[in-house]
Amino acid sequence: MTANSVVLQDLPADLQRECLPRHVAVIMDGNGRWAKRRGMPRIMGHRRGVDVLKNLLRLCRDWSIEALTVYAFSTENWGRPSEEVEFLMTLFERVLRKELQEMMQEDVRIRFVGNLSALPRSLQAEIERSMEETANNQGIQFTVATNYGGRQEIIQACRAIADKVQQGLIQPDQIDEALFEHHLYTVGIGDPDLLIRTSGEMRLSNFLLWQMAYGEIYVTDTLWPDFDRNEFHRALCAYQQRERRFGKL
Repeated sequence: MTANSVVLQDLPADLQRECLPRHVAVIMDGNGRWAKRRGMPRIMGHRRGVDVLKNLLRLCRDWSIEALTVYAFSTENWGRPSEEVEFLMTLFERVLRKELQEMMQEDVRIRFVGNLSALPRSLQAEIERSMEETANNQGIQFTVATNYGGRQEIIQACRAIADKVQQGLIQPDQIDEALFEHHLYTVGIGDPDLLIRTSGEMRLSNFLLWQMAYGEIYVTDTLWPDFDRNEFHRALCAYQQRERRFGKL
């Protein structure tokens, strides 16, 4: 982030603030393809993607969107080449260390969700420090899903609830949606109103499977490193035109 980030970006005239999503989630797809098309190593796409994410976070802040959740690294991403995985872990750590002070200045609350225990210890330490230091900030809630898988999240919630039933702490008939959500990684964050997926892929890819039960989905062919203010504007315009009925008439 830079000093220029203090300059607020006005909400486009065709967007109605009261009709904006409260919580936006993003599957940031296409970094590798973006780099390949330019004859670059895949890691260059990831570097470019970090800058795009920082710009999106500022747009959400400036346009009064309360929460942004991004899919940074899935449980399946461990299957990528080891050099790329190692680069991503180092990149996450370096960005956290570099950007923490500015996130404090911009009042960002950052939270990481997923199986964080499998990450490198040095990255875990930076994650813990960033969450602790920003915990009392009152601005946008920025959630980063790292080593995250929706099915795994649901399984671990079931195991935690089953353990409490076995201990006699709760009865089976006490299990409802509210109790189940309390055992998810995302407890306290709230469900996304809008999920944006870049690169044209028409699937959730194991992301927020429970939380997206009634969320709106917007897919663009644009690769993540090319996702800019205009692309986000188009996504929000599309969202405003939808009627959210939540299964009702």
